[in-house]
Amino acid sequence: MKANDERYQSAADLPETLPIFPLPGALLLPGGDLPLNIFEPRYLEMVATALAGNRLIGMIQPRNMETERDLDPEGAVPQSELYEVGCAGRITSFMEVENNQVQIILTGICRFKISEEVPSQSPFRMVRADYDEFLVDLTDENETIGEDREKLLDSLRRFLDARSMQADWDEIREVSTSTLINTLSMIGSFTAGEKQALLEAPNLKQRTRTLMALADMSTGSDSGERVVQ
Repeated sequence: MKANDERYQSAADLPETLPIFPLPGALLLPGGDLPLNIFEPRYLEMVATALAGNRLIGMIQPRNMETERDLDPEGAVPQSELYEVGCAGRITSFMEVENNQVQIILTGICRFKISEEVPSQSPFRMVRADYDEFLVDLTDENETIGEDREKLLDSLRRFLDARSMQADWDEIREVSTSTLINTLSMIGSFTAGEKQALLEAPNLKQRTRTLMALADMSTGSDSGERVVQ
């Protein structure tokens, strides 16, 4: 899977520290597009800071699945426990809307593991990001999938049939494997643990198999794979 941005060829092209947006249930994958409506003041400031700099924000899930809406009595940023792995995304679209809100699209670039949280003078949290385990995100993995794509399509058919849902199969067959897997993973109704399993799959081939396993589990089929960490 490739982020389709020639600016990012290696870990050296990515920032050592990232502002993070802890958001329950949000899944950003390399090459995928995640639309976000930003309205909290701290995250409006985060977006403004990113736009003035490298335009990168780290999306990550809190483990407790609660939003970080309230500051503590001293005004510090809440320190809810986070999953270790998130995905750095670049702001590729920005639009101001009414009521002091902004709408952005984050395009996934590369996953990262939190090395440590670093002190921040800003109201949003900052982490030191380690990309070394996920440099495969900066390459094109489409050619590594092979027959797994057809197996995925079979699982998708069963999934949609079980829910009496329709799909444009001609369009589905035209899209790249990475786009198909990203889209299905990001829009699927999965639990936080399942989304994290999709995010942390070592490569596109394993993510494809994890996605098939989730689809089969939801339709009563048994893929034989354990997918939830």
